[in-house]
Amino acid sequence: MPLLSQKEVLNLKLSCIPLPQLKTFTLNLGISNTGSAGEIIKRVLDKEIDVKIVQEFIKQKYNEKIQKRREIISDEDLKRELMKVKTFSWGVIQGQLDQKIQTEYVRRIVRYEELLNNVRAKLHDEVTNYVICTWFNHWTTVLIEEHISTHSKVIPTIKNIKGIDIFFDGQPFDLKVTYLPREYNPVDAIKNPSELAIWLYENQGAQRFGSDNRLFVVLLDKDNPERSWELKRDFVLVFQMIDNFFNKETVSKKDEIVFTFGRKTYTAVTKVLIITK
Repeated sequence: MPLLSQKEVLNLKLSCIPLPQLKTFTLNLGISNTGSAGEIIKRVLDKEIDVKIVQEFIKQKYNEKIQKRREIISDEDLKRELMKVKTFSWGVIQGQLDQKIQTEYVRRIVRYEELLNNVRAKLHDEVTNYVICTWFNHWTTVLIEEHISTHSKVIPTIKNIKGIDIFFDGQPFDLKVTYLPREYNPVDAIKNPSELAIWLYENQGAQRFGSDNRLFVVLLDKDNPERSWELKRDFVLVFQMIDNFFNKETVSKKDEIVFTFGRKTYTAVTKVLIITK
């Protein structure tokens, strides 16, 4: 999507507040909180309230959400758990586990005991590796997204909105924390991040296609790309580079890119942070 107006962005920020919290927010402002979320938001927009009030409310509620997670496990304990991962090998291609089970076990093996033996000998380790990699990626991403979302120049979403995770410098972004694709040249990525962003848009899967604004955090171990996963849990370095990025970056027309997908042309606003080691 192209750059949005302040009113359009404020509408999105209000839309990211769950209805019960939106009702509380508007009641505190002395605005009627009856009706649907859309009706309430329209009344708030008509009042032309200071956007800072909305942002402070969102930040407060997001911090409460983080505190609930920390009641389950603290940041430091979670980091220690993530350090226990010694190897990072998917075993099966992400998203194709069921297909593998069907083709290599269910539809190929006709003897019950042979089926159990093959599951114990092969599938058990592959599934374990797959679960560990997925678990590692999930919780490292949680910590990185929480750190980004608490930055003073970032406003997070409280509830899920398709294509929007954060607002930065007055614009909405879908936050993507990822590794540099194996087939992409690291030197080219560092030299021209915009071209990398175009490549990532144009090579996304059809089922997950999106043309929303995206902020890519790309992790790359330049000396050993296969070990980039370890860089993702180097939180001192990652957090420092994230802070430096958001402290100095802004969003403008120059961040718009044009890409093609399925014979159609799209425009999106994109930012790229490449974290290297």
